[in-house]
Amino acid sequence: MSDTATGTDETAALPGDGLREGIVDRLRSDLGEHLLDTYLIPHTDLWVRVSAEAWGQTAAALKAQGFDHFCFLSALDWLPSPFGKGEDDPDAEPVAISTELVQGYTGGETRFQVFARLTDIKRHVGVTIKADVPESMSVPTWLPHFAGANWHERETHEMFGIGFEGHPDLRNLYLPGEFEGFPLRKDFPLLSRMVKPWPGIVDVEPMPVAAQEGDGES
Repeated sequence: MSDTATGTDETAALPGDGLREGIVDRLRSDLGEHLLDTYLIPHTDLWVRVSAEAWGQTAAALKAQGFDHFCFLSALDWLPSPFGKGEDDPDAEPVAISTELVQGYTGGETRFQVFARLTDIKRHVGVTIKADVPESMSVPTWLPHFAGANWHERETHEMFGIGFEGHPDLRNLYLPGEFEGFPLRKDFPLLSRMVKPWPGIVDVEPMPVAAQEGDGES
């Protein structure tokens, strides 16, 4: 607010979020330089990005803070799809597709990232954790810390081709063992969409027209 009488400008400070700020401070103490970035929306949510080397250590550190509910683990492929979007009009003039990688909250440096969600049920707070996937396409497993990560890591390995060091059984869940390729990568060609774009404008059918008077109905 502006104080015209004194000629000074005073801006009301937004209320802080001591709970989430404390979580970040403790993570910074536990991980040091391996805590690469954070994004905090006060009283709403928290995202953190850590190094791939500290991926497993981060699970242990957050569990020690009280985050004992494992929600999910998966991967992100930030490559813009070379095939365009399913909702694009197939009859429209083709446009150039950007190849720029935009990694969302907390940024990143690689095409692939792993991410997971943990919740502290007692304090009613959650955190999303991200890490860049290195050239080795492998990060430490979370199994020593969260048993529920088992099939999530198997699915991520199967669909994105990301390995999890220390996981005892990365067999496919859905695809036959001889299947080649990783269906959730943006550059994986889905032949069914090439035959008929999905979902999209071609799937929209006109609503039936109401019967008009005099069409023979009685």
